[in-house]
Amino acid sequence: MTNSTTGMDQNRMISGAAGGALLLLGLRKRGVLGLGMAAVGGYLAYRAATGNDPVMAAAGLSGNATAAKPIFVEHSVVIDRPAQAVYDFWRKLENLPQIMSHLESVTTLDEKRSRWVAKAPLGTHVEWEAEIVNDKPGQRIGWHSLPGATVDNAGSVQFESLPNGGTRVHVALSYRPPAGPLGAAVAKLFGEEPSQQIAEDLQKFKAAFEGNAKN
Repeated sequence: MTNSTTGMDQNRMISGAAGGALLLLGLRKRGVLGLGMAAVGGYLAYRAATGNDPVMAAAGLSGNATAAKPIFVEHSVVIDRPAQAVYDFWRKLENLPQIMSHLESVTTLDEKRSRWVAKAPLGTHVEWEAEIVNDKPGQRIGWHSLPGATVDNAGSVQFESLPNGGTRVHVALSYRPPAGPLGAAVAKLFGEEPSQQIAEDLQKFKAAFEGNAKN
């Protein structure tokens, strides 16, 4: 089975699970909100079952999530540690699940390539391979996902040295969620939205990294 086929199967599984949950929640509620949730749930379930996307088709686009406009996320945090120390921790990619709660694992394949597994809504997960394309020790790490990724993404993390000896860590991420823009809304509903997670994870990383430096 090819990576693209696997990605399509994962997309349909996530869409179907989210659709079923929304449909049930919508049926239990009353009023406009319940009807709206049931409608979205039914739509997702239909797309997962048939592989067709009537909304994308009506808009003249393919049903592939890669046809959707990417979503851009960026956040910064100041950490009271030297830039090189912070960079060294990030560059060892296996450390990243300690920083980012949505990551299950990161496995280094070679000097530039790695395999990522991340949590998705309703207990599912998605995975992809990524490649580092910009690596300046102590300053910047840039990457993009490789073809066939379930979550098409690219981004960078910059480590800016500050006069007081601290570091401003700036994360910028562009991604296409598995089920397109609607999938991002569903993910947000279930608490699995990268914009929320990155802001929270950076604050947790700041607290943990500075705390370890004092011990």
